Amino acid sequence: MAQTQGLGKRYIKAFFKGFFVAVPVTVTFLDRVACVARVEGASMQPSLNPGGRQASDVVLLNHWSIRNYDVQRGDIVSLV
Repeated sequence: MAQTQGLGKRYIKAFFKGFFVAVPVTVTFLDRVACVARVEGASMQPSLNPGGRQASDVVLLNHWSIRNYDVQRGDIVSLV
């Protein structure tokens, strides 16, 4: 019984240690490098949501290129 409680405490301790490392790394990645977004509506047609579909498209927003001013003609820019 005591061995089981020790195993449970080690599991919880390892979980929280991983959690407190993974969350800041993930938040930094999503803020600085890239994130996933949904595009809905007719504003981006015909490039996204072609044919007037009701479904939304999923895109990867590249934050890295914007920070380095590496935007070229033909790129789609998303503003909030």
